[in-house]
Amino acid sequence: MAALSKRLLLRGNLMGKLFAKLKEEFVALLPPTIYFFVTLNLVALIRALMLKGTGIPLSTPIQVAVGARVLGKAVLLADLLPLINRYPDKPLAYNIAWKTCIYAVVAMLIHYVEHLVDFWRETGSFVAGNEQLLAKIIWPHFWAIQIVLVILIFNYCLIHELARATGAARLREIFFGPFPSPGV
Repeated sequence: MAALSKRLLLRGNLMGKLFAKLKEEFVALLPPTIYFFVTLNLVALIRALMLKGTGIPLSTPIQVAVGARVLGKAVLLADLLPLINRYPDKPLAYNIAWKTCIYAVVAMLIHYVEHLVDFWRETGSFVAGNEQLLAKIIWPHFWAIQIVLVILIFNYCLIHELARATGAARLREIFFGPFPSPGV
């Protein structure tokens, strides 16, 4: 009986640790996912306004939500890489510029692949889809969206690095003022 209760206690302890880890991951994933959800919806709106009347398919809300989730997780995974925090002892501008460049390249690849998938489905071949995309893409629209994405990514990196340097609680206080103490 004691062995059974010990196993149940051990199993409960493992489940508690697993739940705590999942909660920690979920809480860490929320800020970048929410940020990218809002900003990708902004990009989708800009894209819809730019493409109105062209017949080019627009992103659906589900594609935007999935993209935000993917970018949010990609940012968290990238932050674990030693390469991403290349300048920890330098002024914040170094890491902000470095991360903005890395995330912008990733965003550009995702943006390009998003367009490529539509042409790939249409032609049935990756190579033919890529050739058709290169022939039909409206490059000024593509680069306009990229510029907006780079600005939004820069803002994310700026806030993220400020939070890392000052602490999330201090950053909230800087932006929203001191919170009343719990006893008041």
